Amino acid sequence: MSDRVVALAREWLGTPYLHQGSLKAGGTDCLGLIRGIWRALYGVEPEIPPAYMPDWGEIGREEILWMAAMRHLLPVSREEAWRPGQVLLFRMRRGAIAKHLGILSGAGRIIHAYQGHGVIESPLGAPWREKVVARFRFP
Repeated sequence: MSDRVVALAREWLGTPYLHQGSLKAGGTDCLGLIRGIWRALYGVEPEIPPAYMPDWGEIGREEILWMAAMRHLLPVSREEAWRPGQVLLFRMRRGAIAKHLGILSGAGRIIHAYQGHGVIESPLGAPWREKVVARFRFP
C-alpha cells in the first residue's frame, strides 16, 4: 500500500497551489492532496471538509485537521519507523494548531502542496521534521 500511496502522490507533482482545491493538475492545497489520494484509493471521500479561510490555522485553537485525520486515517505510534506513504501532520508554529499535511515519499523526502510552490517533493530536513506532530497511514 505504501508504494501505491507514494506513486499516487507523485502523480500530483506540479499541480498548482489552490486554496481548498483538490484537483490533480488543476489546483490543490495540502488537504486536497490527501483527499485526492483517498479518492484514488477508495473512491468516495468519507466526508467533505467545510469551507475554510486561508488563515484558519491562525485564528482557531481547535485541532480540526488532527481530529479529521484521527477519524479517517490510522495513527502511527512514535515508536514505529518512518515509512514511505505515511501522512505527516505539521504544526507550522510553536503554540499554533497543526495545519499542514504531507506524504513521506522516501528517505528524508515529502510530497506536499505548499503555497507559492504547488505540489512539490522536497527534503524533510530538520526544520520540517521538527514540525511533525503526528503520523498516519491510509487504512
